[in-house]
Amino acid sequence: MRKWSNVYNKRGGRMMSDHWEEWTVEGAIRRTGVLKEGHFVLSSGRHSGQFMQCAQMLQYPREAEQAGRALAKRFRSAKVDAVVGPALGGVVIAHETARALNVRCLFAERKEGQMTLRRGFTIRPGERVLVIEDVVTTGGSVQEVVTLMKNTGAEIVGIGSVIDRSGGRASFDPPFQSLLQHTITSYSPEGCPLCRQGIPVEKPGTRQTLKG
Repeated sequence: MRKWSNVYNKRGGRMMSDHWEEWTVEGAIRRTGVLKEGHFVLSSGRHSGQFMQCAQMLQYPREAEQAGRALAKRFRSAKVDAVVGPALGGVVIAHETARALNVRCLFAERKEGQMTLRRGFTIRPGERVLVIEDVVTTGGSVQEVVTLMKNTGAEIVGIGSVIDRSGGRASFDPPFQSLLQHTITSYSPEGCPLCRQGIPVEKPGTRQTLKG
């Protein structure tokens, strides 16, 4: 398997080379070290030897801007009134997509386990909403946002993400578009070969090493 590594320097977050080729999401993933290899517990509870941390790319404004432009291009003809992303992962890329479309950006967040609009955010009935996420795995968070928007009377005109790692399992109405599809092999905890090898398991986002 090809190893994708971070080519940003450690001081200041600048590229080691001043030369920018034509932007692609694959190139951005290589530059910023999005694809992690090791032994991880995914949000589903399953184990995997890989994990995609899209925040590694979105921390760089140039990369986030280009990803937002690429997504906006997919939905330019949808006549979007507002872009909504689920917190936390969808906030940055939703904002950059909205900026490229020159429309409002809002984010939905959980309160007592329910996805909701807070901070004075409102969607008016009939507004045309584009839902944007960074990485889609099962699609659960996106579907919660879609349901929330429909309950406000909004019209969902599109759903997009930077990376789709659902393996085709995520299905939405309207159809879903991503900049990249990448399938990650996962295992049940009971059948995980990495556990059998005694490789320490990490829960991404917690910096917590668990017993395998």
